Parts: sequence; C-alpha cells; structure tokens
Amino acid sequence: MEFLWEGLLSITWQQVVMYLVGAVLIWLAIKKDYEPALLLPMGFGAILVNLPLSGVLNQTMQGVGETQGIIQWLFETGIEASEAFPLLLFIGIGAMIDFGPLLSNPKMFLFGAAAQFGIFLTIVLAAVLGFDIRDAASIGIIGAADGPTSILVSQVLKSNYIGPIAVAAYSYMALVPIIQPMAIKAVTTKKERAIKMDYRPNAVSKTTRILFPILVTFVAGLVAPASVSLVGFLMFGNLIRECGVLNRLSETAQNDLANLITLLLGITISFSMRAEHFVTLQTLMIMALGLFAFVFDTVGGVLFAKLLNLFSRTKINPMVGAAGISAFPMSARVVEKMGIAENNQNHLLMHAVGANVSGQIASAVAGGIVLGFFM
Repeated sequence: MEFLWEGLLSITWQQVVMYLVGAVLIWLAIKKDYEPALLLPMGFGAILVNLPLSGVLNQTMQGVGETQGIIQWLFETGIEASEAFPLLLFIGIGAMIDFGPLLSNPKMFLFGAAAQFGIFLTIVLAAVLGFDIRDAASIGIIGAADGPTSILVSQVLKSNYIGPIAVAAYSYMALVPIIQPMAIKAVTTKKERAIKMDYRPNAVSKTTRILFPILVTFVAGLVAPASVSLVGFLMFGNLIRECGVLNRLSETAQNDLANLITLLLGITISFSMRAEHFVTLQTLMIMALGLFAFVFDTVGGVLFAKLLNLFSRTKINPMVGAAGISAFPMSARVVEKMGIAENNQNHLLMHAVGANVSGQIASAVAGGIVLGFFM
C-alpha cells in the first residue's frame, strides 16, 4: 500500500492529461470504430509509457541495474534505427491496393498530385509560426493522410514532435468521414456536387498490372530518389499481388503482415507520447496545423478538378478531386456517399477509387520530395 501511495503521489498533471488522451483514443477506437487497429494500441500505449517508472521504458533500478523496456526497445529498433515498421507496413498496403481503376482512367493521376497542395502550404505556415524547418516539414506531411509516411518522414528528419505528428496523422485519417464533407461543401455548389460521371472501364491487361509497379518505382527513383524506400515497398507489395504466382505471400502481406506491423507500430509510437514531450503548446499547434494541411489537401484536389472543368467538355465531379488524398479507401467512400446524396443515380466510387490509389503513390512521392529537400 505504501508503494501504491508513493506511485500516486509521483504522478504529474501532464501524465494525467496523457491518461485522458489515451482514454479518448481507446474510446474512439471502440465506440466510434475510428481506425481501431491503430488508435487502440496508441491509446493503451500512451497510458503505459506515462506510468511512474514505467517498466516499458529503459531505466536504472536500484539493486537490479539497467533494464531495457519493451516499448522503448521496439521504438529504437523498429523506427529510430531502421524505420522498418512503417516501411514493412507499406508492403501490406501495396498488396491490398488494386490499381485497376487508376490504370483504366489514367487522368486520375492528376488528382493524386493536386491533393498534396496542403502539405507544402503547411510547411511554409509552420516555419512562419516558428517551428524549425525540419519540424515544419514533418508537420506538413500530416496532410498526406498517410500515417506510415508521416512517421517515417518525422523520424528521418529527427523531428522533436514524432508523437504529436503520429497522433494527428492517424486521428485525422480516422475522421475523414467528418472532415472531408465539410471541406468539400465549403468549396463546391450543390450543382457541382450533382455532376454525373459515367464509368466505362478500359480493360487492363495483366502485363500492364505487372509492369506498373516496376515502372512507378523506376520513375520515382529518378524524380525523387529519397522516395524509393516508400514507393518501392508500396510497389513491391503490389507486385506480389499482381504477379499471380505468389498468392499465399500476397494474402500474408495483406493480412498477417499488415495486422502484425499495424499492431506493433501503434503501441511502439506511444514511446513518443511521454507527457514531458507531448503536453505542450507545440502539440496543440501541431494538431491545428495538421488539420489545416488535411483540409487544404482536400480543397486542392477539388479546386484542381474545377479548373479542369473550365477546359473540358466532359465535366468532372469536383468531389472526385478530394479523393486524391491518401486515406484509402475511406475518402473514396465519402465521395461516393456524397454523390448519391446529391443524385441517387450518380455513382462516383470507381472514379474516386482511381484518384484515391493515385493519392497513395503521390503521398509517398511527396514524402520523398520533402526528405530530399530537408535531409
């Protein structure tokens, strides 16, 4: 009982705040079903690392000597030393993605590029607000709506705010169904949202599907060499899917590998959520800047679609541009739902999926470009 009382007295108000943050993340995962595979381990991990003298962190104990905490070891091994966890997760993500809708309608590539606008705008804004340029670059990547990319970029650039950046990235990914409709409606009219688009898919050969990940990796390596690890692992996963001779490995990458790495990544990133580093004014600023980046990535995609409509006979529903962010497949589903709400005969899903998978590639390339500029 004496040890319990001493432990309670040693808890700081900042640690109490982190217990509440952890509880909120767990609640969002369980009650709201928002990215539960990530938010639940992150929430529980936030509690673990903020317990007084937590055994999940390295420490020196009297009579025992130096002990190695499991979460700190996982962070130092799987993220800090090698960036292995985010990259391995990209193999699983690549194996899940069907690039058929994009290859069938290649102009959707444009929306993946346009929907990265908020990243670079936020980098400038964060730098103006006083963040170190590497921290500003790491914060901007939140707009990619791609958690692994956000973690990898912030780690490689040695950002001081890996924890808040990861929490912001995954939280806003989970809140896509809430954030994106508001952003889309702010810059479109009801008439624009009701634009009907027919879907006439072109046949995509197996050869094209196999060559695509190889060519994308090659081009990305020439244009943005720093993106090769991100794009390469994503495309490697997709090549496993499309080659047709590694079905068991493809299923393993999509399920067992992706689930295991997601679980480990979620709880490991909580190492950066220790109270003394997380409960700061800068964390609130990062959350606000991350939301700004996310919203303006969405707006950038929508406005680009509206620009194309000025020169095109066949009109594009501007909402499809919003799906150019990397939050796959949630963003595509949001666009489909909003399209049906305006016109119950208007199914935009396949167009939106094409833009959405393009966003997966574009976000990885954007991460590589940022690394190339600021490493």
